Amino acid sequence: MSDRSFTSSRAHRILVLGGARSGKSAFAEVLAAEVGPVRYIATAIPDPADLDFAERIARHRDRRPADWNVLESADPATALTAAPPAGTTLIDDIGTWLTASIDARDAWEAPRGTIAPDADALVAAVADYPGRLVIVTPEVGMGVIPATRSGRLFRDEIGTVNQRLAQTCDEAFLIVAGLPLRLK
Repeated sequence: MSDRSFTSSRAHRILVLGGARSGKSAFAEVLAAEVGPVRYIATAIPDPADLDFAERIARHRDRRPADWNVLESADPATALTAAPPAGTTLIDDIGTWLTASIDARDAWEAPRGTIAPDADALVAAVADYPGRLVIVTPEVGMGVIPATRSGRLFRDEIGTVNQRLAQTCDEAFLIVAGLPLRLK
């Protein structure tokens, strides 16, 4: 491992977790660029009426190098079944994927576990992916208990998905205040 590299040379699948504005995406982008070229799977579905979210997406787009291949898709599991490109695939992020999955199944009022088939497909695709993969995901379980059912549902589902992805990945980092903490 070089002085600039955070991961081991054996790292094949890397999970990057962190809270809002923790620096998780920027850290993941550095990891992805270590072994380029980069295919960037952006899972957000832009909503023209949500100006705040549109600004977040724009900041991410502006930060990405022009030579990165960007695929905007709310279905990273399907994208991972294609032959891997040379370099690294970066998925940013699992939280927006989860929101899209819950929306697609109209499951905000459904029992927990309704999106299990989607989570199973994602975890299986990550486990089977033969290329280098960096995955960004929010860590939301360290704060207050959400006041709404939808907030609690999201927190519980992302916690379960994060545990499964962490078990599947070779390395995992928690980003706090822009600083990476190696978990495994």
